[in-house]
Amino acid sequence: MFSHVVIFWTKGEIPDAADRLVAGAEKYLRPIPGVVAFHVGKMVGSDRPVVEQSYQVALNVLFAGKKAEDDYQVHPLHLDFIREISPVWQKVVVYDFQ
Repeated sequence: MFSHVVIFWTKGEIPDAADRLVAGAEKYLRPIPGVVAFHVGKMVGSDRPVVEQSYQVALNVLFAGKKAEDDYQVHPLHLDFIREISPVWQKVVVYDFQ
């Protein structure tokens, strides 16, 4: 298995940025072939100090292996997502692991 975790910080001056990002991920990323599991959502607040709470949206995509994730990165829908939705985010951090 190969996990692709993406953490997004949205632009504060765009009030609906998190909603647009979640909707865009659902529209463009979920249908890409090779995705085994897909979860996108907004940060959930916590009283636990160990929980990172500075971001607004997280994406977790699971693939059968690295090749499927490589194909996902260059898929036209992924490129559409970046082109259409990137104006709402200010920072992205990616964690890939297997």
